[in-house]
Amino acid sequence: MSRHAWVSGASGFVGVNVVRELVSQGWQVTIFCRPTADLRDLQDIPVEVRHGDLISADDVLASMPENTDTVFHIAADTSVWSRHNDRQTRVNVAGTRHVLAAAAQRGVRRMVHTSSFATWGIQSGIINENTPPSTTHHWINYIKSKCLARDLVLEAVAGGLAAVIICPGHILGPYDRQNWARLFILLSQGALPGIPPGSGAFSDVRQIAKAQIAAADAGQPGEQFLLGGPSVSYLALLQQAAAHLQLPQPQRTTPAWLLKCAARVMQAGSVITGREPRITPEAAAMITNHMHCDSSKAEQALGYQQTPISELLQVTLEWLDQHSLLAKTLPGKR
Repeated sequence: MSRHAWVSGASGFVGVNVVRELVSQGWQVTIFCRPTADLRDLQDIPVEVRHGDLISADDVLASMPENTDTVFHIAADTSVWSRHNDRQTRVNVAGTRHVLAAAAQRGVRRMVHTSSFATWGIQSGIINENTPPSTTHHWINYIKSKCLARDLVLEAVAGGLAAVIICPGHILGPYDRQNWARLFILLSQGALPGIPPGSGAFSDVRQIAKAQIAAADAGQPGEQFLLGGPSVSYLALLQQAAAHLQLPQPQRTTPAWLLKCAARVMQAGSVITGREPRITPEAAAMITNHMHCDSSKAEQALGYQQTPISELLQVTLEWLDQHSLLAKTLPGKR
């Protein structure tokens, strides 16, 4: 008899990959999403769709079947614009509280909560699970709200819920339309406004999906797992992407001080226009640092694997090309 998974955030980049991997492994899957969710990337696989709003405790509970084996809570508001702080806190914190309550009421065997390596705050160097994490007082609300959500999960674990926490780094791979994909699309259009001077650990979303499912059975309640990948600067990443596309390679980054000043100016302008700035002070702070992580714990416990950056870029760009999202197609593909 197949196991039953309940998944939030199934229409997003990570969620799509987790759901597709679950189905490929023979799980029954119930996804929870808003009626307006874009499910085009799941239309070819068998899932049960239940609509509702994460900030409604009643909706969450009603959507979770009685026979749920494992809850995969992936949904999150990842905005880095301060105007969205209240909404973000409701989704990331209250939403997590509602999922935890429903999981407890339904008596689920396991919960896998998707967090982020951002919950360790903005710090340079290589972090691991023993590195002191950030606190709930961080000035960037995305980090603050994810820390609050993490703490709610740990409180639930202390109360008897068997939950583990998955913390990916930067993520590349298929089904990305909104995240790092935006940089590659702009690169293909010759419209990249600048390159931040930071660097990070890039993980393969397909390996994240497999590790999430492995965490349904592996790891002790309350354990956190960092899922990173090859460390590379944003300049080197885009240079390699340009090489794949046979485009001129960018040669320099935009200075951190200039990005941060521009973000402040754009933030002030957004007060008048009401439109989200192209770059916010929060985003500027996050993309000008050098944060990397050690994934050895996840590799040992969850079978997590890192993908070489060149291979990962090729897969990412091929998916974008197949969906006609690149202005410059990959050589020999079409």
